[in-house]
Order: sequence, then C-alpha cells, then structure tokens
Amino acid sequence: MKILYVEDEPFLGRIVKESLEVRDFEVRMVADGKLVLSVFEEFKPDICVLDIMLPNKDGYSIAQIIRQSNGSIPIIFVTAKTQTEDLLKGFEVGGNDYLRKPFSMEELIARVNNLLQLTQKLTSTSNQLFKIGTFEFVPQRYELRKNGTARKLSHREAMLLHILAENQNMNIDRKTILMRVWGDDSFFNSRNLDVYITKLRDYLREDPAIEIITIKGVGYHFAVGN
Repeated sequence: MKILYVEDEPFLGRIVKESLEVRDFEVRMVADGKLVLSVFEEFKPDICVLDIMLPNKDGYSIAQIIRQSNGSIPIIFVTAKTQTEDLLKGFEVGGNDYLRKPFSMEELIARVNNLLQLTQKLTSTSNQLFKIGTFEFVPQRYELRKNGTARKLSHREAMLLHILAENQNMNIDRKTILMRVWGDDSFFNSRNLDVYITKLRDYLREDPAIEIITIKGVGYHFAVGN
C-alpha cells in the first residue's frame, strides 16, 4: 500500500517514514505544501497522511483539492492543533480521521489500516444499490441520489450510511458502529459519530418518512417508511 506523507518537520518525518516502510508500506514524503498535489498525481497513493501547518499551502487546502479529483481516498490529518473547530474543519474539507501530535506509531498504523480496510469494503460492494425511502444510495460511488441529483458523500459518511442502510427499521448498537467505522469506541470518536449522524439527518430530511432515532444507552434506530 502506498502512503503520501506530508510533514515539514524533518526529524519527525524521517522517523515516521522509516517506521511505515519497515511495515511494508511504500511511502512518499513531501515537506512543502505547494509540491503535494503534483506528487499526489504522479505517485497515486492509497491513503494520504497530511500535516495541517505547512509552508506555502496548508493541509486543509490540499485536502479540498484532492477531494475534488478523488472522492474516496482516505485522508488522515496529523496536527498539533487541539481546538474542536480545527477538528470539525478537517472533516468539512474531506478528512476521514484526525490524529493529534504527539502520537504513537502504533496508533497511526492502526488508523491507516482501519481506513484502508473500510475503503476496500466499500469498493467490494461493486454497484450495489440501496433504496432508502425516496433516496438511492450507491456505496461504491459514495453517492446519495434523489430525483436525478447525486450528493457526494465523504468516506466516513458513506461507511456510516452503509451500516444504517443494511439495518433499516432495526436498532443498531452505538459501539458496533464505532468499531466498524473508526476502529475503537473512544470518547473522541463518539463525538465524531454524533457529528456524522447530524450530517446524515440533514441530508435525508427531504424525505419525512426517514428518521435516525437516538436510543439512549443503546444506539440508533434507522426508521424508513414505505
């Protein structure tokens, strides 16, 4: 698997790059934000690990441009920023995960492997189509369709909606969702789940027969009327 790793701290970058390569990843490291997009096009990575604070072009801007050309590639932000608004901005521009510095290599590897596995699972669904009320959902294309109009979903939005679509009119355990989409059920990821549920509710609100009901202490019930 090929990783595009963007980091402008040479000492940290070298350690992370070598640690990934020891685990059989092919890694291309870039230190200057303005060079990332040309390397992305040439290298064609399977996943991107982006620092946010970079010279010439920040990680948010890079992620936005990558998302315009590739809606499915996993993107992990690595940053020293700790504010909630920074985290939310990362998800808004297309990030799939967020890792705060300092971090352990074990945690980075776990998050990389989890995202790659989720991507492979979505891809393996081929052209499977789910009917959700008046919507159609195509997991492989990351598309939620209604009346001929398609909304492009992020990787995590698509994974979460896939789980809901497989369990229409059934209760879904919150921990099960967290483990399948994020790989752990930490408080940090639990807050992320709340954000994504709110987004999906907004996307689906055009059909009043669809409701994502929160069941306190359990999880969610994805109610879809006929």
